[in-house]
Amino acid sequence: MIEQCLQYGDVQIPYQVLFVPGRQCKVAIHVHPNGRVQVDAPPQTSLVEVKQAVSKRSRWLFNHIERIREQRIWVLPREYVSGESHFYLGRRYVLKVRKSKRQQPGVKLRQGLLQVTTDNNNRDSVKTLLWDWYKDHARNQFDRRLEALWQETNWVQEKPTWKLRTMKKQWGSCSPKGILSLNPHLVKAPSQCIDYVLLHELCHLKFHNHSRHFYRLLKTQMPEWEAVKGRLDGMAELLLNS
Repeated sequence: MIEQCLQYGDVQIPYQVLFVPGRQCKVAIHVHPNGRVQVDAPPQTSLVEVKQAVSKRSRWLFNHIERIREQRIWVLPREYVSGESHFYLGRRYVLKVRKSKRQQPGVKLRQGLLQVTTDNNNRDSVKTLLWDWYKDHARNQFDRRLEALWQETNWVQEKPTWKLRTMKKQWGSCSPKGILSLNPHLVKAPSQCIDYVLLHELCHLKFHNHSRHFYRLLKTQMPEWEAVKGRLDGMAELLLNS
């Protein structure tokens, strides 16, 4: 990862350059929801070419970052009312709260909406229903992906024990006994980000540290892990906002 800076008028725009193994297409510029700029480039790309690509999109980059700054002013604790945006598997859904005395309380994804049916409009009731839905889907998604991923390793002999654990600053962890803990909020992230966290923790079953051996193993499983981690870090503020 290389730190660079673009000068646009009187404004300096920092950005991180990642040379992604296996990437064949041109330089890609990402502005994450927190305003951080990430540039993914094929390994053979020179830093001069990267700077030229970023410079060509400087106006777009500046405008995009300004819009994000304006939006982040209004990133407040959620009220759990109709019209709010909520995430699931990397996609943004609009929350719709329906009050019904006849229908069973619950949550459904329907036509781009995250629809919560409740017998009252109480904020805590809606929050509880939605959080239970997220945890149920997290269990299913994490278990399905873990089932596939652990079998692609050559150091994990059987599917590891795992549990959900809400954490403020971590997406996952691995105990000394090899039990994985996964943050339910992670189910709001794109599938590739979920795979990254699972592979990260599976690698800890062999190296319970962050040594060069650990990162070498992680890179063999996911060569582009740094780019994926950057994407997840850039979404963290929105995904963990509750």
